Amino acid sequence: MPLSWNDVIKKYGDGYQVPTIVGDKFLHIEKVDNKAITISSPIWRTQLHRENLEKGVRLIEEGIISPDPGLFVEDYILYVANERATSVAHILRDLGFLDKTETFSIRC
Repeated sequence: MPLSWNDVIKKYGDGYQVPTIVGDKFLHIEKVDNKAITISSPIWRTQLHRENLEKGVRLIEEGIISPDPGLFVEDYILYVANERATSVAHILRDLGFLDKTETFSIRC
């Protein structure tokens, strides 16, 4: 199932706290517009671009990127963008595109 940007806007558009994969913390989403998700912490602020998120989901569906959260981060940096891949993993897991596992799988 492709990433529906309308669903992303509906869920996160007015701000949201996405639970992190581990650590009982939250990723703060400030807003979503047609081009990106704006995320922040007390010491930084950045955007996760829509085109990269959509490409990441497409590559998961094509089997090129792993749905395992730990492996996803490595794959996302390699195949999509070096754009806060861990933050992308938190969001895509919250949206149901990544596995619910909290352990790291090893590639052989």
